[in-house]
Amino acid sequence: MPDDAPQPPLDAPRPVRAGEELPLDALASLVRARLGRGPDETVSVEQFPGGHSNLTYLVRLGADEYVLRRPPFGAKAIKAGHDMGREYRVLARLHPAYPKAPRPLFFCDEAESPFGAPFYLMERVRGVIIRNKPPRGVEMTPELMRRLSTAFVETLAELHALDVQGVGLGDLGKPEGYLGRQVKGWSERYRTAQTDEVPDLEAVIAWLGANLPAREAGATLIHNDFKFDNLVLDPDDLARVRAVLDWEMVTVGDPLSDLGTALAYWAEPGDDDAFRALGFSLGHLPGSLRRRELAGLYAEKAGRPVDNIVFYYVLALFKLSVILQQLHFRYRKGMTADERFAPLGFAVAILGRRASDAIGKGHIEP
Repeated sequence: MPDDAPQPPLDAPRPVRAGEELPLDALASLVRARLGRGPDETVSVEQFPGGHSNLTYLVRLGADEYVLRRPPFGAKAIKAGHDMGREYRVLARLHPAYPKAPRPLFFCDEAESPFGAPFYLMERVRGVIIRNKPPRGVEMTPELMRRLSTAFVETLAELHALDVQGVGLGDLGKPEGYLGRQVKGWSERYRTAQTDEVPDLEAVIAWLGANLPAREAGATLIHNDFKFDNLVLDPDDLARVRAVLDWEMVTVGDPLSDLGTALAYWAEPGDDDAFRALGFSLGHLPGSLRRRELAGLYAEKAGRPVDNIVFYYVLALFKLSVILQQLHFRYRKGMTADERFAPLGFAVAILGRRASDAIGKGHIEP
């Protein structure tokens, strides 16, 4: 950014949401002990507002800042998606080889936890996170959007180029038959969390089962939730990625499923108003790469063809709809009072229609 340009605001925490408080005194004692700090150092806790899955808090200890990750309240019904121990172990192995993965500091299991749920503490990577609107005071120029969307794809290709065995994560997943298990597993999750009839999703489930690729595109480390608001950007240059966050769904599998996820979140100018209203990305801004261009650039950077991208795009839209359905299920069943989850039933239907439309058109463009 030019020297005289205002620096965009860093991702900032807010007061903890009602009902999601942590026991400060007990947590403070544990954190001081685990980090070898003095008993008189002040500890405070705030909460990061973004995200709908695992909860993320800022923990200040004296002048230092850390991030605490714990499962959401009322998550026992979908516990598999909130394995804090697994996420901690992944980061502990990954960070030395891939510094964009934040450095974890310690893990605390359910029995030791002062609030009865497992959690881990990691370093805070300070930077800018772009959510559903441009950072305050920053002009997202066409030139910046092109550089930013290019960096987005390059970061994904960089992640997929990691040596899975070399970083000690070869045992993380079972690559063979990955896509078949994905279709089966996410279909079952949808049935478990279903609250309303969504005919489009019924058609999508049938189509995915009947159109599994004959061959998968290889096996790499995949993030499984790769999107703008899981990237920490350098405030001096928003097109430079400092960190990749939210590794809860990382595994080893078909890398094009990761690309499909990125495309499923991506909005562009020709998309319908209902999808753009979900606020998943700023890809509709002038200068940004379009989904077709994102896929083409990924193929170039990763050296991997993307001929069957429609399947991966539809699969990703389906998985995203199931994730939102699970959150909506928790709200409908009184497992959480978070009002953000109340309208997600409408979002599930929007995504179902979008996946059905992509099947009908046979491409990923608007």
